[in-house]
Amino acid sequence: MEIIRYASLKSTPWANGGGVTRQIAASHDGKNWDWRVSLAELTKAGPFSPLPGIDRIITVVEGDLIALTIDGAEQALEKFRPFRFSGDSDTSASLPTGTLKDLNLMTRRGAFKGYAAIIELSKKRPHPVFADQFAVLLQGSATVSAAATDDAEPSSPAPAPEALGKFDTVVGSDAAPEISGRGFLAVLSIDPVL
Repeated sequence: MEIIRYASLKSTPWANGGGVTRQIAASHDGKNWDWRVSLAELTKAGPFSPLPGIDRIITVVEGDLIALTIDGAEQALEKFRPFRFSGDSDTSASLPTGTLKDLNLMTRRGAFKGYAAIIELSKKRPHPVFADQFAVLLQGSATVSAAATDDAEPSSPAPAPEALGKFDTVVGSDAAPEISGRGFLAVLSIDPVL
């Protein structure tokens, strides 16, 4: 099981001074990335950097509301509601309710397709995290454990579940670790375009 702890993420200030980004994971070809998952803290209104050829999904995860202006049209985004838009668009943000954090999934068009869903956790039905997925704990308390397998030795004890903190990320795998608890989880899927 791989867990990326929020506390371990390095913050990078924005060029325009409007916030900082903490990269969770990315796929690089040496000089460019094909997909990227990050958390951003927005502290003041301003333009987004243009990202030609990139599809973006933004989800407010802390704070109430962000108002995006995309190619002249305003779009209000509420907490825990993923929104997809093109990195080619002329985009700026205003913060009508103050500073916030957002979760970002960016994918290179034609190479990968990204998806974001917010789910409510259950203690009774663990949520699996499959390969090519990232699960970020947004609110509440949760643990992650290795998925039960049919071929496990009956005498070998299962590894103890690990506690997740706010904004900790579980990296999915073929073994599909399982998250259970109470609260809300963002599940980001990154699918190669065939």
